[in-house]
Amino acid sequence: MALGYTKPLYLLAFDHRGSFERDLFSASHPISDKVRAGITDAKEVIYEGFVEAAARGVPTDDAGILVDEEYGTMVARKARSAGHVLAMPVEKSGQAEFDFEYGEEFGRHIEEFDPTFAKVLVRYNPDGDKELNLRQAERLARLTAWLHDRDRRFLFELLVPATPEQLKRSGGEQRRYDREIRPGLVVQIIRAMQDAGVEPDIWKIEGLDSAGACTDVVAAARRGGRDGVCCIVLGRGADEPQVIEWLRIAASVSGFDGFAVGRTLWEQPLRDWIAGTIDRSAAVDQIAARYLETVSGFVA
Repeated sequence: MALGYTKPLYLLAFDHRGSFERDLFSASHPISDKVRAGITDAKEVIYEGFVEAAARGVPTDDAGILVDEEYGTMVARKARSAGHVLAMPVEKSGQAEFDFEYGEEFGRHIEEFDPTFAKVLVRYNPDGDKELNLRQAERLARLTAWLHDRDRRFLFELLVPATPEQLKRSGGEQRRYDREIRPGLVVQIIRAMQDAGVEPDIWKIEGLDSAGACTDVVAAARRGGRDGVCCIVLGRGADEPQVIEWLRIAASVSGFDGFAVGRTLWEQPLRDWIAGTIDRSAAVDQIAARYLETVSGFVA
């Protein structure tokens, strides 16, 4: 199978695990059966919003979901059965260092659910811990080889947290770091990963503030004949106007072909539903509407 992905991709992302437990249900480990049932049902609500959005006109060939096995098993099976694009995470949730959620059994879990994409979330800064970076790259190269040997697609979500020194150079301002330093680091990381044998079909990138930065990232992702590789934008929990602005910028650059956005679309409707201030149908409606708006913001 050729490296890359050649269609638009609009993912509704809700593979979050620790943040559901902590932020939405105020729970800590061990997680009670009641909380587990609540999180599982909340993910069903999000999926119902996705299905409703598809009924309202989101292009089904390009739409998809990103959901986890731990709380989203039934959702994943429904999506696969319905023929929707399905991405599922391979990584342990909430860790600074990438590692496999199911250890040596990671392959069995991928094969059981047969997702369109196996997805990883990786926190990586080239100026950070060198040994940690090396360990991560080695695991990711192993995953690449396993996936490509089986003609499976690979989605790489990259987060580049600032080091203290980088933040200091940015005057302590996260937004300045995002504008002035992070884009160059993303390019550097993509090249380093490729050199280490890590070969995603899609790079999922934090929003960039200029078309020039997007162009540089695509060039890195496609260097050396990787012409089919593309990039998509992640939401990072930002407010909807900010996410739409990132999508507008990215959509102007060939090679940025979609997004994977989560909390921006479903967090507030879920909070209101959990609190009892809106009913289930209202939460589903709001999630569907927000997802539709985000798709429209990219394709406009």
